Amino acid sequence: MDKRALSAAFGAAVAAVLAVTASASATASAGEVLTTGSAGGPGVAVGDVLSASLATGTQARIATTSGGSTGITCNTSAFTATATANPAAPGTATETVTAHTLSNCTTNITGATGVQSITVNNLPYNAAVTSGGGLTVTAGAAGPIQTTLKVSTILGTSTCVYRAGSLAATPNNADNSLSFSNQLFTKYSGPGTCPASGYFSAKYGPVLDTSQAGSPAVFVN
Repeated sequence: MDKRALSAAFGAAVAAVLAVTASASATASAGEVLTTGSAGGPGVAVGDVLSASLATGTQARIATTSGGSTGITCNTSAFTATATANPAAPGTATETVTAHTLSNCTTNITGATGVQSITVNNLPYNAAVTSGGGLTVTAGAAGPIQTTLKVSTILGTSTCVYRAGSLAATPNNADNSLSFSNQLFTKYSGPGTCPASGYFSAKYGPVLDTSQAGSPAVFVN
């Protein structure tokens, strides 16, 4: 092999080594599925508490039909979850939803005069967040996803229990929000004054890691 051929072969070998090294470095620095402060920032630690209230200027709604205007509107709502796994991206991070509240609610359902309370039952729930995808909430060991509504009517108080198989939400890194849209709950028990279905919609944000100093915003990678 002449000097030019040997030099070319050596150059190719060096380029290959550099390419492999760069690829390994990129993989190692890809970061976790959930990060704080920025996309690709410090990873959310297992055990960290994540929380969010309704995004400014929005309300949570439980409509009697998908996308409908009749139902219940809540001006206050929030959730709290704990990170249980946060692998390198791309991947799926998991959380435990420990609290979900809705209050300061009104209704325009025919025959209803007010909303006494809305209680989310059977917590904690399980949640999974997928890179480039969405968030899915599923039932935990305590029982199915369930919500109990106590509504004042012209006939007295109606207790309406609704259940859902799962819930889907869409994360958005632009404002660190999490949006639910027309998620179906079906009546499990209650009198005829309780609508047969409830469609839940709400936008929460920003989602914050309250276990870290300054409660930085959470990003999905």
